[in-house]
Parts: sequence; structure tokens; C-alpha cells
Amino acid sequence: MANPELLTTAEMARADADAAAGGIDSIDLMEKAGAAVADAAAQLTAPGDRIAVFCGPGNNGGDGFIAARILRKRGYDVAVSLLTSQSALKGDAAEAARRFGGPIAHAIEAAPGSAALVIDALFGAGLSRDIDGEARTLIDRLNRWSRDTGNPILAVDIPSGVDGDSGAVRGAAIEARASVTFFRLKPGHLLLPGRALCGPVSLADIGIPDSILADIAPKTFANRPELWRGALPFPGIEGHKYSRGHAMVLSGPEWSTGAARLAARGALRNGAGLVTLASPRSAHAINAAQLTAIMIAPCDGPDELLQGLADDRISAVVLGPGLGVTETASELVAAALRAKSPGRGLVLDADALTIHAGRTGLLAARIKASEMNVVITPHEGEFARLFDFAGSKLARARAAAENLGAIVALKGADTVVAHPDGRAAIACDAPPWLATAGSGDVLSGMIAGLLAQRMPPFEAACAAVWMHGAAARAFGPGLIAEDIPEALPGVWRTLAGREQHVRV
Repeated sequence: MANPELLTTAEMARADADAAAGGIDSIDLMEKAGAAVADAAAQLTAPGDRIAVFCGPGNNGGDGFIAARILRKRGYDVAVSLLTSQSALKGDAAEAARRFGGPIAHAIEAAPGSAALVIDALFGAGLSRDIDGEARTLIDRLNRWSRDTGNPILAVDIPSGVDGDSGAVRGAAIEARASVTFFRLKPGHLLLPGRALCGPVSLADIGIPDSILADIAPKTFANRPELWRGALPFPGIEGHKYSRGHAMVLSGPEWSTGAARLAARGALRNGAGLVTLASPRSAHAINAAQLTAIMIAPCDGPDELLQGLADDRISAVVLGPGLGVTETASELVAAALRAKSPGRGLVLDADALTIHAGRTGLLAARIKASEMNVVITPHEGEFARLFDFAGSKLARARAAAENLGAIVALKGADTVVAHPDGRAAIACDAPPWLATAGSGDVLSGMIAGLLAQRMPPFEAACAAVWMHGAAARAFGPGLIAEDIPEALPGVWRTLAGREQHVRV
């Protein structure tokens, strides 16, 4: 799936309408969607298998009827049931049922029985209310059948009951083994818990032209290299360490130094030409014993930090990992935001966020008064200490970015990176191995490594989140935080697409 744009359910409805206004017959779109579902069903079954298709009252059900007709023609034993009466169907869904032409049972009374596969065509991504009553009973029954038999459910568009915009479960939801969607994915395919219920998602081309996106102008994206690769700072042959930027990471006190070292290593491995660990003197010996390529500078308070940041060659700063939640830590963050260096990147993580619990307005004022490209990287617990926004993870991250005037990377398996202008990207393939102590510290340094090279902050945060996941996937089981920076060279080689050679 090379297309990074994600469409909300309203934007997808507009895409359908614009396609129809451009002369594409809507029933032809449904025919192609149904054919894509039939193809996906064939991948999950053997020729001649029994397939049970459960259709709902709207166009999602229409896709199911088309798929059922095609599968029956291919020799499958197809049983179709409907959640409403056929006479209640309207528009393309009614035409699709007419074209099917076979017997249609009532879904509440039907059972998958010996079916090798169930096709869930009950409700699509645009579900507008919670599922209850007979429909909920049916969904529970289908899930139980799949768990008991081990046989899969294939979802049309998105598992019924999953909100296409938020990924939330609306009362109950199908537990699909795989899903087929059309034209573009929806946010609900990537946001939890929807992502966990979809299985692998196939994206089918049903004939809607990409040119339609120009007017829709979507602002939500899947976080894949297509979104930011063009801004990635590959070094040129004429470059040198100073041209690749200088990142500074603040260390905590002597009993809390490891997190900052992880961040510093992440910055160095992710391309910063120089990295300095600004360390309290009491922690110098501990840090010096662990570091070689990373430099150490003294920093025992905000005045000393400001002196160090007077050097405009320092192009990115990380504060927070292991910093502590003291008043001194708060003063260090304030000092870093006061240091005037237009275009400098600043990553605030961990303790740098926690110390602002109950003082989010102060943090927002300081960020907006600064001249820096600020990125904050909270996990859900840290986010809850700063904000009380409701809604989906996507909506909350956007609201926080607008509130602070900063890039927000709200972490998790479905990390959302949000820009104050409304752009947002959702992680689509983060592996579970990242759930280990210190991995977030490495991520903060990785973002700083890209910011140090003057990569735009939204793209830098998106790229670092993706590369973080790619490094963890490359290493696999047994990953600890220290392994992530060491896997980054392979990630960079993959992104470059080839080995870099000097031509002589």
C-alpha cells in the first residue's frame, strides 16, 4: 500500500460522490469492490469451499452481494443472509441484491455452520451509532464461531462495529482475520483497537482517480516513507561533521544518567554530526565511563545551559530523559526555550513533560514565545498529565499540537504525530518489541538527530517514529533499547535504496 493518504468517512463519501459527478457509475464502483472482496476470499479458501456472506442494509451489504455472485460463479458454495428485508434495500445495494439472484436468508436466523469463511458485509466505516440489539447478537455469534472453529472472517471495508474515523468499537465489533478496503485506508484501520481487529488490510483500486484527492486535500496520513523520504537528510560528498548538525542532550543527576545516554546514542546514529551530553559535574565520571564518540560538557543549572546554547551551531536539544521532576529541571526547560536560536530543534520528553503537569498553559506560552521547532513525545500517561482532551487518539494529538504550537508525537503501537496546522500521521507497522524500557528515550534522540540536520520538525518526527519501528523489526525478539541505535545503519541503507559509493 504505497498511498499514504488516509480518508475520513466523510472524505471517502466525498470521493465517491466526486467520482460519480465525474461520470463514473456508482454501481460500477460497487462491482469492482465486490470483485476485490471475492479475490480476497479466494486467497483464504480452497475451490468449492462453503462461504457464508452476511450483508447489511447499506452499500457495504451491496459489496457483499456482488462478492457472493462472483464467488458462486467461480464454483464456491455460497450462502447469503441479510440483516434486513430485501424490499428495504435502496439504490446500489438493492441493485446488487437483484443481480445476485439467489436465495437470501435472514441474518439473525442464519448460522455459518460448516463454512470455511465468513464475509462480514454488515456495516462499513461510516457506522454512525453503537451496535445493539439483534445486530450485536449476530456479531457476537460470528466472533464465537470464528474462535471455536478457527475459521476466518473477512471484513468488507472495515470490521463491522469499528468506527472508521477513530478505530473505536461501537458497542461490539467483528474480529476479522483480514479486511479489504477501497481507494484509501481510513484512520480506523490504523488506530487501536480497530487496527487489532482488522487483520492484514488489502487496499483495492476500484477506479476512483487519484486526482480527486486534490480537492479533498486530506490531512491524515499513514506514517510511511512516501510521506517524508524527500526531506530525509542524506549526507553529500562535500559534507562534514559540522554541516550535519550538533545535538545536545541533557543528562540527569548521577543516579539517573542512562536515559540521556540512550537519547544521545539515538541522535548520533540517526545522523547528527556531533552530539554533546550536557551533564552535571557530579555525573561526569559515570557518563565518561560509558561514552566515546559522544562528548561531555558541564551543566549544573539553567545559567550554564544558556551559556552552552549561546552557540548557534547547536542545532537540536533533548530535555527530559532521566532529567528529574525537580524545580531545577523545570528551570532548565524554561532556559532552553528562552535561548534564542531560530530554527533550532527542541525535543521535550519524559520528565520535561511531567514537570508541567497542571501547568500546561505555562508550557504552551513558553513554546509559543520561543523561536524553536519544538517536538513533544508523551506516552498516554504523560499526555493525561498535561491535557484533558476527549476523543480519539488522532483528535487528542491534533488538539494538543494546536494548543502548544508544537509537534506532538503521542506514542504507542499507533503513535500519532500531529502538527499545529492539522496534519497528522499514524504509525501503521510498529512492532511489539518496542515495548521495552528506554525505547522512548532512544526515539527522542533519533528525532533530535534529524532536527540537528535541519529536517522539518513534522517530517523529522514522522521519520524517526518509522525508523524506530523499522530498527525494532530488523532486530526482532529480545530487543532492548540499546539495540535500537545499532540497527539504524541497516534502516538507512534500506531508505537509501542502495549502498552509497564515492565515484572516483
